[in-house]
Amino acid sequence: MAGLRQAGARAAPAGGPWAGTIPPMAKQKLLIGFHAVTARLRQDAAGVSDVYIESARRDRRMQDFIRLAEGLGVRLHPVDAERLRGMAGTDRHQGVVARAEDVSLALNLDELLDGIEGTPLLLVLDGVTDPHNLGACLRVADGAGAHAVIAPKDRSVGLNATVAKVASGAAETVPYITVTNLSRTLRELQERGIWVVGTADGAERTVYDIELKGPTALVMGAEGEGMRRLTRETCDELVSIPMAGGVESLNVSVASGVCLYEAVRQRRAAAR
Repeated sequence: MAGLRQAGARAAPAGGPWAGTIPPMAKQKLLIGFHAVTARLRQDAAGVSDVYIESARRDRRMQDFIRLAEGLGVRLHPVDAERLRGMAGTDRHQGVVARAEDVSLALNLDELLDGIEGTPLLLVLDGVTDPHNLGACLRVADGAGAHAVIAPKDRSVGLNATVAKVASGAAETVPYITVTNLSRTLRELQERGIWVVGTADGAERTVYDIELKGPTALVMGAEGEGMRRLTRETCDELVSIPMAGGVESLNVSVASGVCLYEAVRQRRAAAR
């Protein structure tokens, strides 16, 4: 998927189809941290060109990781922590940084919808600009089996290193599609027979009161501000998450998890 920071392409093998010419540039990105790198190795080890590990780190977690990478035939480069910090742009790299080919999960919304098998389940984020929140939303979307996360280009965060690290590999598996006009996109989903359910404080019905077994897009607004007016007005239905304590609202990733897993629960119950 979209990338963290771009790196150079791998050289074409001698005598290959590009011998004597300039090889095409394959987009690469950096993956940072054990979760992100391990998930990519297990998904597509051939797409990982190099893995850089902190030479001074010899704990069990690192040894297990090294065995996994070596067993998959991936090149390992022991380096010092300073080089890893320079590559990752942060100290929170956990001693592991990898260069990997960019993965294209879905080029656009139409391609995504045409390729969905089964009943669509989508997560729509309106105004989520914090990379930690986006990473956590991708992670919960992956866990619930959502087909994609959709967000507007003008009020969203891109897929950067922080997002990928928090997502713990989900940035490699869940399509993240940004659209120019979110309200128009929601109407396109409706034309495809997808029920658009927005979350809003004060909505009379709760997420537990409605049916989520059919094709569904769950729309989450930013913390505090909520959904924008046009987004709210485009939704087929508005629901709330019941709050029993003194806290007025949930973090957007937690709210996403509550709603997505309620849809999963209903679908599994219907399938029995």
